[in-house]
Amino acid sequence: MNSLQEAKEIAKVLDARKGLDVKVIKIGDISILADYMVIATGNSSTHVKSLADYVEFEMDKLGVSVSHIEGHRSDTWILLDYIDVIVHVFSEESRQYYDLDRLWEDGEEIDISDVVTEG
Repeated sequence: MNSLQEAKEIAKVLDARKGLDVKVIKIGDISILADYMVIATGNSSTHVKSLADYVEFEMDKLGVSVSHIEGHRSDTWILLDYIDVIVHVFSEESRQYYDLDRLWEDGEEIDISDVVTEG
C-alpha cells in the first residue's frame, strides 16, 4: 500500500465512524515530515478517542501499524504517526485553535470524494 492509498484508507475509516470535515493534504512537496496529512474532527472527547482507536484498529487489520501516538490521554487532539501519513483527530475547538488547514494551505488538498460520503 503506497502512502496515498494509506491516507485515503484512513480517510475512509474516519468517515465510516462519522468523523467530520475529513481532509487529506499532500505535504510531501513542502515538508519532510510526511507525504500526507489526514485531518478530521470528532464531535466530543469520546468521539475523538474512538476515531483514533478505530483508525489504529482498521489499519492494523491491513498490516499497517502506527509508529507513534501523541495525545491519547487528551480529549481534544490525538496524533497518529504512520511515518508517511500523519493523522490528526481534533475536537472542534482544537481544530479551530490550531488551524492546521490554514497552516498547511500550501499543501495540495486531495480529492477524497471517492472514499468519503461527507466530502
